Amino acid sequence: MTRHIHVIGIGAGDPDYVTAQAARALNDTQVFFAMDKGETKSDLVALRRQICERFITDPGYRFVELTDPPRAKDTEYRQAVTDWHAARAAVWAEAIERELGPDGVGAFLAWGDPSLYDSTLRILDAVAEHVEFDYDVIPGITAIQALTARHRIPLNEIGEPVLITTGRKLAADGLTGSAVVMLDGDCAFRTCPPDTRIWWGAYLGTPDELLVSGTVADVGERIVESRTAARARHGWIMDIYLLRES
Repeated sequence: MTRHIHVIGIGAGDPDYVTAQAARALNDTQVFFAMDKGETKSDLVALRRQICERFITDPGYRFVELTDPPRAKDTEYRQAVTDWHAARAAVWAEAIERELGPDGVGAFLAWGDPSLYDSTLRILDAVAEHVEFDYDVIPGITAIQALTARHRIPLNEIGEPVLITTGRKLAADGLTGSAVVMLDGDCAFRTCPPDTRIWWGAYLGTPDELLVSGTVADVGERIVESRTAARARHGWIMDIYLLRES
């Protein structure tokens, strides 16, 4: 026997997004590992706990909260992320060895889907160089799916592609066609032509959900103001938007 880790996509915020496959994996888990990102993001751990309480029938599991290493702010972006992932891998490796028996089952709960702008799988590959275990991946409802569902729109134009990118790349490369933009702390949509259509959402699937749509000219500043106020209120924000050339 060897340790086993489930990487479980738990959806974009609404517990109803948890799939039947994810619920089975939750009930198979003995130890849940969660990153503690400080007091301002403590509700993210709380939401994970609430999902476990809702779907797990046997309360014999444990939660192990791990202190998230800081990410350097004065280093080039890719190098800072690489160093941060390496520091996380060291924390995870030590915790798995300490908290999980040789035939135990653990889990990491990934917001949305583990394949979409989430570091869990890359870090686990690094952990596997030092700790013996195997793992599987349970897909989840992505923020992209939640966004288009809440705005009641198709993701793509007929027969056309959609780019999934970041705010950093949008600002550097510009917009062609349709693009989903994630990880945008600087509201890079403001660099797009004024008649560009935008569908924006934050805290999707939660009671704090925010939705705005229109053209960049009409609603861009409203999004900026809503985003700034929400971040100040909660201490963090997770948002996403779809852009489409007019």
